[in-house]
Amino acid sequence: MPDLLLTLLPADLSLWTAGVLVASSFVTSAISAAFGLGGGLVMLALLAATLPPAALIPVHGWVQLGSNVARAAMMWRNIQWALVPGFVIGTVAGVALGGQIVVSLPPAYMQLAVGLFTLWTLVATPPRWLRYAGWLSGLVSSFLTMFFGATGPFVAAYLKPRKMARHDQVATHAMFMTFQHGLKVAMFGILGFALAPWIGFILALVLSGVAGTWAGKLILSRMSDRGFHRVLSVVLALVALRLVYMAGRALLAG
Repeated sequence: MPDLLLTLLPADLSLWTAGVLVASSFVTSAISAAFGLGGGLVMLALLAATLPPAALIPVHGWVQLGSNVARAAMMWRNIQWALVPGFVIGTVAGVALGGQIVVSLPPAYMQLAVGLFTLWTLVATPPRWLRYAGWLSGLVSSFLTMFFGATGPFVAAYLKPRKMARHDQVATHAMFMTFQHGLKVAMFGILGFALAPWIGFILALVLSGVAGTWAGKLILSRMSDRGFHRVLSVVLALVALRLVYMAGRALLAG
């Protein structure tokens, strides 16, 4: 049985490591479903420790696509559809632009920008035009996701000032990220990423993530809107500080 499972994994990825990552996909998807974000960045860090750099962002994109599709499908009634078209227009432009220069910009600068922007939205009131410019959020976050993958905090920072009900916030965020990750993985396919060796591993991660999303939805249902937004602020702050720390360490290392 172990030998059969190994045939479904990419080369140099052990069964033990794959098992840990599959279990992590469940946990991180539950975190994202319960609090709106956070799981994607944790999953990115775990994948970065084990996958080759060329596969990191595409594989993470597929995993996040599966998780967000599941979350959006489970809460489709709560999606604020009026916000979707502008974000999608910006997303198409951002992915196209990012795909042109994905190899030429250091991810550390992008991480620093997202981290500082997110912290700013927590301590200040963003201008009204920025809070309601869905196309700009789609453009910037989709451009950034081509470089380091986890731009959920940026999108959540755009949605948070609207003070939506907790299910609306999580569902709309999931719909946004579904479009973003879907277009991203399509662009990486155009750029030449070889998906075939990773299909079995990605499928296992996605199925585990769907189960985690269901568990997270149950947690979300037990929270109040006020409690959700308090937790969301804390999670956003922690994620933003982590991004700033990682960017600073990378830049200082030269």
